[in-house]
Amino acid sequence: MKRIYLDYNATTPVHIEVFKAMKPYLTEKWGNPSSAHWAGESIKEDIDNARKSIATSLNCNSNEIFFTSCGTESNNWVIKSVVLNSNKKNKHIITTKVEHPAVLETCKFLEKIGIKITYLNVNEHGNLNIEEFENAINEDTILISIMMANNETGVTFPIEKLAEIAAKYNIPFHTDAVQAYGKEIIDLKNLKVDFLSISGHKVYSPKGIGILFIRENNIIEPLIHGGGQEKGLRSGTENVPYIIGLGKSAEIIMENFKNKKSKLIKKIRDRFEKFLFNNLENISINGDINHRLPNTTNICFKNIETSALIKALSIEGIAVSAGSACASHKESFSHVLKAMGKTKMEALSSIRVSLGDYSEESEVLYAAERIVHWVKRLRQFSPEKS
Repeated sequence: MKRIYLDYNATTPVHIEVFKAMKPYLTEKWGNPSSAHWAGESIKEDIDNARKSIATSLNCNSNEIFFTSCGTESNNWVIKSVVLNSNKKNKHIITTKVEHPAVLETCKFLEKIGIKITYLNVNEHGNLNIEEFENAINEDTILISIMMANNETGVTFPIEKLAEIAAKYNIPFHTDAVQAYGKEIIDLKNLKVDFLSISGHKVYSPKGIGILFIRENNIIEPLIHGGGQEKGLRSGTENVPYIIGLGKSAEIIMENFKNKKSKLIKKIRDRFEKFLFNNLENISINGDINHRLPNTTNICFKNIETSALIKALSIEGIAVSAGSACASHKESFSHVLKAMGKTKMEALSSIRVSLGDYSEESEVLYAAERIVHWVKRLRQFSPEKS
């Protein structure tokens, strides 16, 4: 049975070139980079080179890149650290209702210890209201944390404009760029965010590596204390093979942008959607179709149950999802679609399809054919047949 993977927003396979780059650091170059002898010194230099590759892909300085275990750690680190550093008696953070659980759950924890959180609304297309955003800022605001692109719908936020407004009020701005990195060009020389989170397993590196970009002159407290690695800000012996892998991923990302890989993926995504709309009635796209990632589509099929569709497709070797993999075990009703005003029935009738570097048009269109088949079949059992 042929396997077709259409869930790249959940995780990506490790790129063969990434694996090749990592392999020597698992078998030959196994030294501790903190060691002063020959086994460690060359490793430290290799880590610095990987850091430079990542910085180049983001157009920032390499001393602004700090390695973490994942995007979740990066998000926790910056949000909690800003709270610890603030001297304000009353502390206020602004975020949105559609953030990844790594941000939302962190904010919910902080609410328990007296931090005021404003959760901004989105409209039916998943867009923010700029005026509402600016009106939420007050004298107690210590941080704004808003994602660059939504992991479920692919909807992108106007981070450049939001960061400019935050700077006007001298408020630090953090963006979770886990889904955007590698799919859209991020230029940190021009994008004036203070902090930015990235996760390696979304860009063809292994699970267990991420970064936090900390713009120069921003003060941040360590989340993990110990031996003083990462300039004393993130202790713990470096995960050398995975750092090297993420450095290679950054090089591949730059090559992909040069070859306009994202445009090709978008073209396949658009043809996938066109096939579905040409062959099915009562379907709709969740989210702003003009402001979204090139690889993502979130589609509602009226009068079916998503769980049944996902299971049927999986049996045929086709992998799609209902939304965030991180929240699927906790919540069947997507908090993102709920914030967009979707009913529970609409949310439970929606799937997310996300393409990647290994997506072939023939396979994607075959998956579309099978989706049409199963949606029509499942609708035969619906109380309201379509």
